[in-house]
Amino acid sequence: MVFYFSGTGNTQWVARQLAEATGEELVDMARDKRTAFHITEDERIGFCFPTHGWQPPRLVRNFIRKMELSIERSEKKPLFCYAVTTCGDNMGEAMTILNRELLAKGLQAETMFSVIMPESYVCLPFMHTDSEERVEEKIENAKRQMTHIIRIVKDRKFGIVELEQGATPRLYSYVIGGYFNRKMITDKKFVVDVDSCTRCGKCQRVCPVGNIKGIPPQWSHDGSCTMCLACYHHCPVHAINYGTITKKRGQYTFNSK
Repeated sequence: MVFYFSGTGNTQWVARQLAEATGEELVDMARDKRTAFHITEDERIGFCFPTHGWQPPRLVRNFIRKMELSIERSEKKPLFCYAVTTCGDNMGEAMTILNRELLAKGLQAETMFSVIMPESYVCLPFMHTDSEERVEEKIENAKRQMTHIIRIVKDRKFGIVELEQGATPRLYSYVIGGYFNRKMITDKKFVVDVDSCTRCGKCQRVCPVGNIKGIPPQWSHDGSCTMCLACYHHCPVHAINYGTITKKRGQYTFNSK
């Protein structure tokens, strides 16, 4: 079984490849309302998620806390649990944080990977989408890496750890990322230019948590927003912005061409 969460499509692309290669069920952690799952003796269990502020998204952590697993085990075929995170450049200690949640459920991701993908977070002064050339370069590199990851997962190779943690992972995840995830995950700054909005409703359809209501869009302000920026990046006319900072920023959604 492959559990995943994705906003702009990077992680969905990774998770779909793994599900197709292993023939295992793909479960969207944002949209699937189940909490109980049965893992057969032949199944692997994988968690695929984007790194948000050098941590796993709150949605992913909450999903794991609520999930109830019944797992078939045997000495001949121990459970193979793995995790893959996508990130714009590095992921700090996101996997350490994920494994704390998994350990509470009797799980541990022993095989772990980070996959560098095009940047999508644009809500800080120094954050921008990648150039077209850089997007293409990252995706081509990721395609080669996914061939490698799929082979390892299919072969159930335990203990493979290939993570781009950055120069100061603890600082990233627990200080900067801690502040980011406590204070900056909010929908309160999203705005829509009603004159530009085409009333297409795409922002509602792509929001993974159903946080957007009405046309033109209105955000619920109920704490469910994950700041995945799916609404911003998928808007076909750039009518949605996060305050004023994103008005001249680019948009990105995954396209493998």
